Amino acid sequence: MRPRNLKELEVWREAIELAKRVYETSKDWPKEEVYGLTSQTRRAATSIASNLAEGLGRGSSAEIVRFGKISLGSAYELYSLLELSSALDYSIPEDLADLSERLNSLTRRIAAYINHWKGQK
Repeated sequence: MRPRNLKELEVWREAIELAKRVYETSKDWPKEEVYGLTSQTRRAATSIASNLAEGLGRGSSAEIVRFGKISLGSAYELYSLLELSSALDYSIPEDLADLSERLNSLTRRIAAYINHWKGQK
């Protein structure tokens, strides 16, 4: 069953919450990274929710699946960027552990969301 509006889509709400956490975590990263790693990490985080929204907005199951896969790609990009921020000691390890846990949960949910819509006509 298709949600009546975006806010009913739990996976989207989870993606929004993750993006908020990424913004909070990255606000203390070095200022010289504002146009580099900080910007790229924030774009990847916001892209997750944005692509879920775009797919739902386009209406067809095929588009929901297609944009769901793009969203999943952004989630994996975010994994890489967070790993780099960890290697550079830009963040508190506990913050990165929390983000990684949330991201793991979200990627599983996005994969399930994609699989659900693959079966819809």
